[in-house]
This record gives sequence, structure tokens and C-alpha cells, in this order.
Amino acid sequence: MTSLDEYGTKYKHLRMTRTDGVLEVVLHSDGGSLIWGAGPHRELPQAFLDIGADPENQVVILTGTGTDFCGERDSSTADARRTSRGWYNIYWEGKRLLENLLNIEIPIVAAVNGPVGYHAELPVMSDIVLASDTAVFQDKAHFVVDIVPADGAHIIWQLLIGPNRARHFLLTGHEIPAQEAKELGVVAEVVKGDRLLERAREIAAELKKRSPLTLRYSRIALTQRMKRHVLGELGYGLSIEGLALLD
Repeated sequence: MTSLDEYGTKYKHLRMTRTDGVLEVVLHSDGGSLIWGAGPHRELPQAFLDIGADPENQVVILTGTGTDFCGERDSSTADARRTSRGWYNIYWEGKRLLENLLNIEIPIVAAVNGPVGYHAELPVMSDIVLASDTAVFQDKAHFVVDIVPADGAHIIWQLLIGPNRARHFLLTGHEIPAQEAKELGVVAEVVKGDRLLERAREIAAELKKRSPLTLRYSRIALTQRMKRHVLGELGYGLSIEGLALLD
């Protein structure tokens, strides 16, 4: 078990506050929109583990900072992954990134505050996904920059929008605006940006009216199918992605 006093301030890229059992997790880079890179890739798996191990958390709100949820990437450490040892670190963290998120046994409400082009699967793995009207979902990290799209995106997007749409999405860099994402069933509600967090808090407050065990077991039941796919396919996908990089 962990407590918010122990983990709440130890992560550089996550700001966490809790009110009446609702934990708000805000992703950021130096106070601005999250820039994906080695830091978030290393921190998020451990943060998700800590969040899931804290019995005082009853609902999580996951959101970003500024105009983007995660629209840019820090490429300064990209060369490190082109060795077998460097890729193993990516493999180890990449498995736990999705697995530890799914092992948070309380409902998660995502408030996608803007474009997300890197690890766009993470917010849409939440139980309830709200998106700002400025949000856009895209996979900028893989095929369009000559990398195999197989570190979780290949699993989650096929589950959410179907195999053919997902393959088109991952192989073309297609942008899915918030309204289209709602029509595809990825997003539950599209909300004006200035009301997004307020709406997430309203939903979290409604969820929290249920008993703690109902919240926990509901999350467990509703993520079991996704967990099976992640367990069976994520390690394989990460392995072949790494093989292509070592060419």
C-alpha cells in the first residue's frame, strides 16, 4: 500500500491532488503541455503503480496542461533505443506503462484537453473519456516516422475502433478530431475547453456515490477484456518494434 504523501510530489511530469477521494492527475513538462520522452516513459508506469496501490483513491481524473494533452516529443534520447540494451529499457517500461494503468482498480475519467499525438492510447483506455473540442487523436510516434506501431497502439486502437479503421489510423497518421472520435465511440462527450475539467469533476462526484467495492470491482470487470489482449500481445509487439529499430 502507498499514500499520497509518499508519491504525490515525487514525479517531475505529474502533478497530483486529491479531494474527497478523487485524485486529479495532471500531466505536464515544466508546467506546460506534456512533451513525451524518456522522463514520462520512465515515470508514468511507476506513478500508475503508486496510484493503484493507494486505498484512499476512489476515482482518478487524468488530464493534461495547456493547449495539448501530449502533442510533442523530445527526440534527444532517440538513439539510445537503437541498441539491444537500450531497447530492453523501452520494452520493460512500455509493458508496465499499459499494464500498471489497467491495474488501477478504480474508475478513471480522462479529460483530454487538446491534441494527443504521442501515446494517444493512454487517455482512451480510461473508463469515461471526455475531450475538449480542440482535441485531436493521432499516432505521430510510429509508422509515419518509420517505426512499427506495436507498443500498445496496435492493441488499443483495434479494440476501440475496429481492425480496419485502426490500421488506417496507424498506417497513415490520420487525425481524428474530437467530434469524429465521439462518433467512433472513442470519446463519450465533447466539451468546451473551459468546461472540461468541471465536467470531469461532476462525473467523478457521481461515480463516487457508489460504494468503494462497487467502484473497484466495476473497474476490474470492465477492463478484463482489454487486460487479456495487453497481456497476450504487448510484449510481442514491443519485441518486433525493437527488431525493426535495430536494422
